[in-house]
Amino acid sequence: MSGPVLTTRRTFLGLGAAALTAPLLPRPGLAALPENQPLHALSAFGPVKYPPDFQRFDYGNPEAPKGGTFNFSPPNWAFNQGAQTFDTLNSFVLRGTAPMRMELCYDSLMVAALDEPDSIYGLLAESVTILPDRKTYRFKLRDIARWHDGTPVTSADIAFTYAIFKTPEAHPSLSQPLNELVEARAIDPLTVDLVFSGKQSDRAILTVAAFPILQKAFFDTVPFDGSKMVAPTGSGAYRVTEARSGLFVEYERVADYWGTDLPVNRGLNHFGHVRIDYYRDRQAAFEAFKKGITTYRQEFTSKTWATEYDFPALIEGKVIKRTFPSEKYASMQAWALNWRRDQLQDVRVREAVGLCFDFEWTREKMFYGSYERSQSLFNGSDFEASGLPSAEELAIMEPLRGQIPDEAFGEAITQPVSDGSGRDRKLLREASRLLKEAGYSRGSNGVLVNGEGKPLTLEILVRDEVFVRVNQPFIENLRAIGFDASTRLVDAAQFEIRLRDYDFDMVGTAANHGATPTRENLRLVFSSDAAKATGTRNLPGTASPAVDALLDRIGTVSSRAELIVAIRVLDRVLRARRDWIPNWHAANHRAAFWNMFGFDEPKPDYGFPVERLWWFDEEKAKAIGKA
Repeated sequence: MSGPVLTTRRTFLGLGAAALTAPLLPRPGLAALPENQPLHALSAFGPVKYPPDFQRFDYGNPEAPKGGTFNFSPPNWAFNQGAQTFDTLNSFVLRGTAPMRMELCYDSLMVAALDEPDSIYGLLAESVTILPDRKTYRFKLRDIARWHDGTPVTSADIAFTYAIFKTPEAHPSLSQPLNELVEARAIDPLTVDLVFSGKQSDRAILTVAAFPILQKAFFDTVPFDGSKMVAPTGSGAYRVTEARSGLFVEYERVADYWGTDLPVNRGLNHFGHVRIDYYRDRQAAFEAFKKGITTYRQEFTSKTWATEYDFPALIEGKVIKRTFPSEKYASMQAWALNWRRDQLQDVRVREAVGLCFDFEWTREKMFYGSYERSQSLFNGSDFEASGLPSAEELAIMEPLRGQIPDEAFGEAITQPVSDGSGRDRKLLREASRLLKEAGYSRGSNGVLVNGEGKPLTLEILVRDEVFVRVNQPFIENLRAIGFDASTRLVDAAQFEIRLRDYDFDMVGTAANHGATPTRENLRLVFSSDAAKATGTRNLPGTASPAVDALLDRIGTVSSRAELIVAIRVLDRVLRARRDWIPNWHAANHRAAFWNMFGFDEPKPDYGFPVERLWWFDEEKAKAIGKA
C-alpha cells in the first residue's frame, strides 16, 4: 500500500517539548501519579527517560546545519490528509482533504519522545498537574508561546480548540477520543483545565494532550470548516508559504519560532523548506524522483524496488537505496470487509473471502519475496495473540462466552497457507463449503445466489492502478467459487469520499496503534460508536458489545503486563470475527534518497519523521550537482 490511511495517532505526537521544573515520574502508571504536583511529563507505565533538566532528546543533533529544501513523498499522513490531492489547508475537519504534513505548522500541549514507548513532555505546556478529583488535568502554559502572527498563545485558544474538536464538523480522529472530555476551562490567561467525566481511561490524556492547538482569533472570523485554501494560523516550527490544490504544498521554517530553543526542539527541524509535490500515480512520482525533483521517497511497490532502481543517478552513486529498521509498535495492514453490506454480515462469507487470497503465490510472483504474511491486527508487537489463550486471557474471555466467537477460545486464528499454485484447490473447496453452508447456490450464470436469488457480489475499492494488478489473481479465485467479484479503481478524491461514507464492500488500509495503544485510539478503529459515526477508522463497521467491553477493559489496566493480556484477547476476538483480513507487511523501511542529506543512526525506535530529523548537507549536494 502507498501509505497508511489509518495512521497512528499520527498524529501530533511529533517532535518538540521542553524541560520543566517538575520531578521525575514515579514508577507506577498514570493512576498512581501524585496529585497537586506540577509534572514535566506523563508516562503510561513507569518512569520517563528524560529528567526535568534535560537539554535535548538523544536523537536531536544541535550541531546540524539549518537550511536547504527537503522535497519528499511522505509515507504516511493523518486526519483528513490525502496522498494524491488536496482541496483545503484545514487538516482538522471531516469534509475536504488537506495536504500531508500540515502538523508541521502546529504545536500541542505535550508531545511524545520518539525513543520511548509511552511518554509525553510539555511543549505549549510548562507543566501539568493532576487535581484531587483525578478527572482534571491543569496545564500551565509557557508565557513565551506565540502564534505566527506574533500574538500570545493563551488558555482561550486551548479551550476553543477542544470545544471545536468536539463538534460534528471535526474529524473523528479528533472528536471521538474526546467523548469523555466534559470541558476545557480557561482559569487565567496561562492556565487551562481539561476536565473529564471520570469514565475516561487513565491513558486518555496521552492522546488528548497531543492534539494540535488552534488559534481562536482566526476562527472568530472564519467558519471552522470554511477556511479552504487559507491555512489556519499556527504556532509551530513551520508555516505554509505556498500551496496549489492538488499540485504542491511548501512549508517554510519560521525564523523566529518561539519554541526553537526548547530542549526537545533542540537539534530538530533543520530544513529551511519542506516541499511535497503531488502526483496522480506512482509512476509519475517515481519519475520525478529519478530526475531529482523529489529527493526522498519510501518505496511501497516491491516490483519497483526489485527491478527499477537501476537508473543512472543511482548507478553513479548520486542516489542511495537502503533500508531502515521499522518502528517498534503495533501495526496492522489488512482488508476491511464491510458489515454495512448485507452479504458480508455472515462470518462464513467473510472467511470464504480470506481463503481465496493466495499470499504464497502473490509473494513469489508479484512481491519478489519481499513481504511477510500478517496474522494479527497488532502485528510485530507483544500484543499479538498466538497459540491457546493463557489463563490470564481466559479470565477475561470466559465472562464473554456466548458473546464472542467460539473460535476465539482455541488457537489464535491464522491466515491459510496455500500450496503456492495461485489456485489452491483445497482452500477453494473449503471456501465453497462455507458459502454453501451460508445458503448460497449456483445461479444459471454460474454466480452464487442466496435463497432470494440475490447474487453474491464483492467489489474491492482501490485508488492506485498497482492494486488492480495485485488484486487480479484474488479476484479470479473469488470468481472461480461463484462470487461476482471485481476491483473498482477510483481517483483520489472519490476514494476519500467513499472511504468517509463507507461506500465499499472491501478496502485495504494500514495503521499503527503506537507502542502503547490507548482505549481512545483503539475505539476509533474497533468500537460501536465509531461504526455509527461518519469518517472513522472503523471501516468494517464492527459493532459488538463484547468488543466494546474489551476496549473498556483496556482502559482500566494498571500495568503494561495487564495491557498486553487485554489487547491479546481483543486481537483473538477480532481475528475470530474475520471483520478484517490481515494481508502482508515489510520488516523495514525501503528508502531511496539523493545523497545530499545528513542524519544520525540509529534512528529512534518509535518514529521516523525524516523531515524533522535529517538535514541538508551542502558539501554532499555540491558533489552531486544539487547545491
